[in-house]
Parts: sequence; C-alpha cells; structure tokens
Amino acid sequence: QVQLVESGGGLVQAGGSLRLSCAASGRTFSRYSMGWFRQAPGKERHFVATISGSGGRKYYLDSVKGRFTISRDNAKNTVYLQMNSLKPEDTAVYYCGAVYSTYDLTFSQSYEYDYWGQGTQVTVSS
Repeated sequence: QVQLVESGGGLVQAGGSLRLSCAASGRTFSRYSMGWFRQAPGKERHFVATISGSGGRKYYLDSVKGRFTISRDNAKNTVYLQMNSLKPEDTAVYYCGAVYSTYDLTFSQSYEYDYWGQGTQVTVSS
C-alpha cells in the first residue's frame, strides 16, 4: 500500500511559478513510476507529466513542455512538479499517482495508476 500526499498548490498570477510536491509512504519508492495529472471543473482528469522509477525517463503533455519539469528524490520518497510561466488554462486540481513497474517505464494513462493522492488546487489568475 502506498499513500500519497500532495502539497504546494495555491493562487498565482499568470506568468508566475509554483512547485508541487508529492510525498509517498513505503520503502520501495524507486520501484514506482510517478505521474502528475490535473482535473479542471467539469472535465476529466488529464495527464500532465510522468517520470520513471530511476528518474531517467520523463514524458510531458505537449502544452506544458518547456514550462513544467517533473523530478524525483528517491531518498526522500518525493516527486516534484516545477511549474513556470503558468497560464490561466493550467488552473485545476493536480493529482499525483503511483504505479508499480518492474521496468523503468513511464505511464501516461490514468487507468494504469494504482494509487492517487487527494489533490492540490492550482489557480492561475489572468
């Protein structure tokens, strides 16, 4: 069982930055690929970024490439999402997810994930 707790959300003006954190319980964090997803009001949850267990593989939603960076610190059981040049359309609840992976892979589909955090709200004002 893995428990995930997100933090770092808030209200920011367009062009600003936020760094989200997701702390995971458990002793095998490096065996889990991690992902960030977001859900705007009235919309489905959508993929944002994912990182493999080693941190060596990363994959991003096209619209966030060059603005967002996913990273992880396996010694701290934490994954991060650095968000720069934020836009109003980035407003959503952001969730982190974990999926156990024998191989060092990334996953971009929400149904592939085994565990989810409770979410953190990100609001970008224009």
